[in-house]
Amino acid sequence: MSHAYDQEADYVIIGAGSAGGVLADRLSADGQNKVLVIEYGGKDNSIFIRMPAAFSIPMGKEKFDWGMYSEPEPGLGGRAIHHARGKVMGGSSSINGMVYVRGCAGDFEEWADLGAKGWGYADVQPYFKRAEDCVYGEDAYRGAGGPQGVSNGRGMKNPLYRAFIKAGAQAGYGETEDYNGYRQEGFGRMDMTVREGIRCSTAVAYLKPALERDNLDIELHALTTRILFKGKRAVGVEFRQAGETRRVKARREVILSASAFNSPKLLMLSGVGPAAHLKEHGIEVVHDLPGVGQNLQDHLEVWVQHRCKKDITLNGWLNPIGQALIGARWMLFKDWLGSTNHFESNGYIRSRAGLKWPDIQYHFLAGAIAYDGSSAVDGHGFQAHVGHNKPKSRGEVTLKSAQPEDHPRLVFNYLSEEEDKQAYRDAVLLTREIFSQPAFDEYRGEEVQPGKDVQSDDEIDAWVAEKSATAYHPAGTCRMGEDDMAVVDSECRVHGMEGLRVIDSSIMPTVTNGNLNGPTIMIGEKGADHVLGKGMLPPSTLDAYHAPDWETRQRAEPSAAND
Repeated sequence: MSHAYDQEADYVIIGAGSAGGVLADRLSADGQNKVLVIEYGGKDNSIFIRMPAAFSIPMGKEKFDWGMYSEPEPGLGGRAIHHARGKVMGGSSSINGMVYVRGCAGDFEEWADLGAKGWGYADVQPYFKRAEDCVYGEDAYRGAGGPQGVSNGRGMKNPLYRAFIKAGAQAGYGETEDYNGYRQEGFGRMDMTVREGIRCSTAVAYLKPALERDNLDIELHALTTRILFKGKRAVGVEFRQAGETRRVKARREVILSASAFNSPKLLMLSGVGPAAHLKEHGIEVVHDLPGVGQNLQDHLEVWVQHRCKKDITLNGWLNPIGQALIGARWMLFKDWLGSTNHFESNGYIRSRAGLKWPDIQYHFLAGAIAYDGSSAVDGHGFQAHVGHNKPKSRGEVTLKSAQPEDHPRLVFNYLSEEEDKQAYRDAVLLTREIFSQPAFDEYRGEEVQPGKDVQSDDEIDAWVAEKSATAYHPAGTCRMGEDDMAVVDSECRVHGMEGLRVIDSSIMPTVTNGNLNGPTIMIGEKGADHVLGKGMLPPSTLDAYHAPDWETRQRAEPSAAND
């Protein structure tokens, strides 16, 4: 098939998000390769993107969000769930909650066990470190001087953040100095992708500095419609921009960094995917690859909320005057309440004995308000967002039609596995126990959510089905591995194809125990080295903590109740 091309590049990257921004920088760094990034969104210079406390605002704005919804989910009472995805420079790193979690060592050991060769903890650790510019400074585990700013916002000035950490220790889980370092399990301060009071997306950290190079270009407001092939080799990309269809030739490779939703969608639109499904939509099959779009995973979360006996919570600032003051102060000084995502402490625990690594995550908020800012508790309150992060349930991304403008069909099958339901029953009870510790005695008012009427398994199940929300961590739909259902190999190359890679959260064999931005940046860093073929960073020799008696105890401390 011959194509007339409007432009050429060595590497064409589809998507300027958490992985695509990293790739754009690393692949253009030596000045030799001509790199083109194609992004459907526009610039990221809105104050609502830059100001950390305003993160819920761009999340639902059509200008910045793709606006995708799941199909009605049987496990969630038939609700269709909004899945915000960034449609802007920086992708979802420009509209997310800025929480920075690498995941635990066990996540990456699991990847390696599932066939992602060379992606174990020792292999990925150096790439996390290379990416990072950590405000706490460099140590064996953490990096300083990398592109990605990481900090702790305001440093837990509200006493409730420290109360949460203390309560976790009192409940027997212990404290961790650094959950992104030696030990994830336990309670401690929470990291965020904020630098000097401003959101540090991958657009800020990687892409915009790199765009000063002559050999890197970006096409904005450009909808990629398909990948162009010559036989089994990717030779270019077709996109629509300002009403025109344009083509770019890829002299070396096409790299999909378009998200766990759009990367499989684009493969399928281009003829790479499950043959029967493609034929249903009248798409010519270039390569029958049954795993494309399968293995979809995500994190759900619920909020356990209490009233607060002291008037010290964020709820006191939710009025128009309070918000105006926060905004004005941030505009002038980039500090105070505008400079943080307000998730400043967190915890990681195991839901039961017999698990070697944590599977439950807490984000603690010194306020009681919905994630998207849509509803708040009257008066003062605080909450813990709790999620079961190693779900067994799996879904799929399929095509609704062969039209590139149509969103893909998203089916998650949330809570379809009994083990996932049980993990939430455990999580609710364990959270109540943490909030009942002495550290909260001076603050703890009545429980607002789930509330005293929610006690039995059936009541908890019904509450979770009604109230749980996505944590916005979709992954796994172009899974890395060597088996028949894997989509890419351990160097991110699409099986059976040439000149084509997928490098984003879709290649994760399993979703990590934490937020996905950190691991997706790491995938971009490591993926760039695979593309460049320069060899990998030397594997780490660092250890990682796991509870010594994990087979018999649910928590670390022998003094803990309910063991």
